[in-house]
Amino acid sequence: MNAGAMVEVVLPGKVEPEGLQIRQGEVPSPAPGQVVVRMEATGVSFAEQQMRRGRYYDQPPFPFVPGYDLVGTVSATGDGVPAGLAGTRVAALLKVGGWASHVVVDAADVVPVPDGVGAAEAETVVINGITAWQMLHRKARVRAGQTVLVHGANGGVGSVLVQLARAAGAHVIGTASARHHDALRAQGVTPVDYRTEDIPARVRELAPGGVDAVFDHVGGRSIIDSWHLLASGGTLVSYGSASTRDDEGSKQWPVLKLLGRVWLWNTLPNGRHAYFFNVWAGRALSRDRFRARLRADLTEVFEALRRGEITARIAAELPLTQAAEAMRLAESGTVAGKVVLHA
Repeated sequence: MNAGAMVEVVLPGKVEPEGLQIRQGEVPSPAPGQVVVRMEATGVSFAEQQMRRGRYYDQPPFPFVPGYDLVGTVSATGDGVPAGLAGTRVAALLKVGGWASHVVVDAADVVPVPDGVGAAEAETVVINGITAWQMLHRKARVRAGQTVLVHGANGGVGSVLVQLARAAGAHVIGTASARHHDALRAQGVTPVDYRTEDIPARVRELAPGGVDAVFDHVGGRSIIDSWHLLASGGTLVSYGSASTRDDEGSKQWPVLKLLGRVWLWNTLPNGRHAYFFNVWAGRALSRDRFRARLRADLTEVFEALRRGEITARIAAELPLTQAAEAMRLAESGTVAGKVVLHA
């Protein structure tokens, strides 16, 4: 493999993981206001799993390079970018394009990674951390002493959510399969087995007055149960539709149905609130405000990681050229934490 070449993984269409293609090309040059980031770590998130099935709500047309986020070192800067940024380790939220050895990013979109935080560690909390932080603190505004329900408490976002919620002083109920319960209890979480227990009945036993917030990535029937488990004044934050991942048909319909329910619930006079969380919300209206919020919140997440309030959960690290194996592993349901790719 040519050491001076860029290597990227291409998703050519609706394919099995083995259908991912490895492509080489020239290392890109930055335009004014841009930087080239030499990727050190990128990850396999739920978004890529949906994209390869053509199920992600606003994915680009095939073919494209997936990769929702990355961490790496700035290797080149364009005109108008402070030269001191070169050599700095940064993180970037991209949506697509991260599965490449070198990625061009607007300089305004990179967030410095603190000293003492490794690339793979930081990668585990970019999209997962920013999602968890904004849902917890900007949407639900969870406070000490409140009780929250986190679905998929062992998942990528869920595992960060429970740790941030505990750091905020909240009581946490988390759904997960039984093999993860001991680890959740060790974090101060009350586990509920989503495979064998009646989740609504068990949560009502644990919180007879309802919970103050529910974080639901499942969608479908789960979202209705989640709404009914809220206490007066409580907040439901829906951030996905995992239950429809393998469905056929329109990829927009599950999201539109969720949005319809959220709108309807928010018209009810019971003091409860529902949100469908989208990390990209507001970007089209005010890019500067979006960037400032992202930078502030991701910096908070990195500091929580550095302080040990949240831990990096790396399931496996594989080279970029083994993206197919990484995708299989991430989709297997047998690993805890994030599957990370490195250049």
